[in-house]
Amino acid sequence: MSQPAAGRGYDLILKGGRVLDERNGVDGLLDVAIKAGKIAAVGASLPPGGCTVVDVRGAIVAPGLIDIHTHVYDKATSLSVDPSFIARRSAMTTMVDAGSAGAGNYDGFRDYVINRSPYRILAFLNISFPGIFGFDKGVSIGEARLREMLPVDRCVAKIEANRDHIVGVKVRIGGPVTGDLGLGALEIALEAAEAVGLPLMTHIGTAPPTYGDVVSMLRPGDILTHCFRPDPNSALGSDRKMLNEVLAARERGVLFDIAHGMGAFGYDTTEQALQEGFKPDLISSDVHVIAIEGPAFDLLHTMSKLLNCGLSLPEVIGMSTNRPALAMRRPELGHLGIGAPADISVLRQVESDYNFEDVVGEKRQGATLLQPVAVYLGGKEMEIGRRPFEEPFIVGEQGHYNRVAAQ
Repeated sequence: MSQPAAGRGYDLILKGGRVLDERNGVDGLLDVAIKAGKIAAVGASLPPGGCTVVDVRGAIVAPGLIDIHTHVYDKATSLSVDPSFIARRSAMTTMVDAGSAGAGNYDGFRDYVINRSPYRILAFLNISFPGIFGFDKGVSIGEARLREMLPVDRCVAKIEANRDHIVGVKVRIGGPVTGDLGLGALEIALEAAEAVGLPLMTHIGTAPPTYGDVVSMLRPGDILTHCFRPDPNSALGSDRKMLNEVLAARERGVLFDIAHGMGAFGYDTTEQALQEGFKPDLISSDVHVIAIEGPAFDLLHTMSKLLNCGLSLPEVIGMSTNRPALAMRRPELGHLGIGAPADISVLRQVESDYNFEDVVGEKRQGATLLQPVAVYLGGKEMEIGRRPFEEPFIVGEQGHYNRVAAQ
């Protein structure tokens, strides 16, 4: 918590919300001040000094939400969705595309989506030259089946030329995605990631190869995405315990990401893992053209599922802010320390009996939901959107979200 001396002018104060900032160890009813697009102060009863004050009592004030696994190369890849649409729905500030583009088509992603979006978009570059080119409703064509489609030199060159937005390498492993090449695709992707000194995000699908074989090859800081996928090929062994390879991977620093999607969040796996004390490191939606219609929907919905599975609110917020920022080596993001970009997500947690569903149709009655209230990107207030499964909302101690000019 930090509070500069009174008298320094602010542009905006978010007043009285529950501030959750894992990086800086903050959890309390506090004010957050913004000046020139940066966090200027966090403290109790900050003096307004004539700036605009927004009453957020009754709401959660968190660092800008980061969805580390999305697909947003909209209209150029068949699986991708409109980044502005999903950002508004989840009060997000940062989306990380998980391999929609490869070296062969990244420039279009950069020029026509990333550079034109009002939101921050980063990317894991697919080791496959054309990226994920054959994924849609009723269509699934693996992009990592042939070595000729995975040119390390082209991947490395594209990353070196675009380090401002590329945060790592992506590979999809398993079943028809890699075919007979199998673990060979993972070896190639690791070679590229090692060459550029960035983390690898690895999708795990159906066997072969096995979950244990895949996770055993990952390095400290690499990300196993879809970590709580259901059987077959889940993180659980035949004894219903976490695989030894999974436990060993965590011990050496491999990160485990939810990435819900259409095939990667199973209640059976999740509940057993949490019972054993094995929590995810990262929460992401894997939102794409199919998952956006449910059961994943978006990041806030996925976060709500994990809340209802027993994770605490501070944990869920940390797994969607601080931890993804550090995982992709962007420490300037994901926190509310002085001087950080004023990326802020304002949420509310409400009682709800929403009936959540996993990817195999298993349902659980929920008790709570997270809803978007407001979002600020670099201090600028962005739009928020309606979500298809929720009612409109109001917030504040007196039941309002109130923007007033301070006296």
